[in-house]
Amino acid sequence: MICFGGEDWWYKNRGHIDMQLMRRFARIGTVLYVNSIVMQKPNLAKCTGGGKSFMHKLVRKTKSIMKGLRKSEFGFWVYSPLSLPVHHIAWLRNVNNGILRAQLWVVTRILRMHKPVVWVACPAACDVGIKMKKAKLVYQRTDRYEEYPNVDADVIEQYDRRLKANAELTVFVSRVLYEQERTRCNRAVFLDHGVDFDMFSTAELEQEKPADMAEIKRPIVGFFGGIDNHTFDVGFVEKVIDMLPQMSFVFVGSASSDCSGLAARSNVRMLGQKSYEQIPHYGKCFDVAIMPWRQNRWIEACNPVKLKEYLALGKPVVSVPFNELKNYCDVVYEAGTPAEFADCIRKALSENGPELVAKRKQKVAQASWDSKAELVLQELYGENSKLAD
Repeated sequence: MICFGGEDWWYKNRGHIDMQLMRRFARIGTVLYVNSIVMQKPNLAKCTGGGKSFMHKLVRKTKSIMKGLRKSEFGFWVYSPLSLPVHHIAWLRNVNNGILRAQLWVVTRILRMHKPVVWVACPAACDVGIKMKKAKLVYQRTDRYEEYPNVDADVIEQYDRRLKANAELTVFVSRVLYEQERTRCNRAVFLDHGVDFDMFSTAELEQEKPADMAEIKRPIVGFFGGIDNHTFDVGFVEKVIDMLPQMSFVFVGSASSDCSGLAARSNVRMLGQKSYEQIPHYGKCFDVAIMPWRQNRWIEACNPVKLKEYLALGKPVVSVPFNELKNYCDVVYEAGTPAEFADCIRKALSENGPELVAKRKQKVAQASWDSKAELVLQELYGENSKLAD
């Protein structure tokens, strides 16, 4: 299988669905994960939308490309091709696609991959994925990438339509997108997200805490994940924090938004990005976990993996409303305004107990990534398809 991933394996949170599924598929065959192809238009401004400055991204992408073809610790291969930020320029798109195809021709022959299943999680890989010699084409429709900051929305929508029309299977993780778009696909399946349940649910059994969490005053209200302008509502959170000066607020993750106001508050700790394996050990220190999303079309169709990760930890979750949350109303506190959000945090702290912890964990106990990978295999190859032990 060749997966055109939506993120960079070397630099991003490895909880993303494409990365998690490729880890499982690598047990039964050769898997190549192609790090995200450049989709955004170049922008020299700092901290625009969903990413770092152009120069920061250029340096990071160059380092990723320089790693070449490497085998990950999970048994699949990772490769970062050279690609150009030119999807908004029609004639250069063809040049870019030619460069990508040439690189992948070499890599697939090194790995002796002749007619692989092609899995497209990044719409920018549309032309290359469709034209490759392959056994099957799978399109992973995770988010509304046409709403992603600094992309050519019309071009991304065209990619999306072509992928649905050409893919043997389109995989959805958002019920909203599945209901709206399944009739436009040859075959569609709602997969939902999974969770590394064992890793998150057992983190509390290890008594040691991360050193930078040990001295933080409780109660701790925490968030882990990317703090990006198109998803994370900094202004909303600042108002909540000001209403709860007696509580500590901890943010674990990289930030592309301007967080200077957050960081200036005495009861806030900005701890930066941590490895995926460290995340459960930060999360276990939270007394309440939060999801303070912006209200926009991206969030309207989102299904954040971190919701299941919070629940697998057993933590009370307070979130702004979004469509997918309707399926978790029995284990999540929902609040639409900063004042309601602060009240829900207080309520979550006062109500929490062993029974609720167990209920939250049970809610996601069957949503392992192994089970999601097997569902995909069954869709592709039939009921008897199984992962290797």
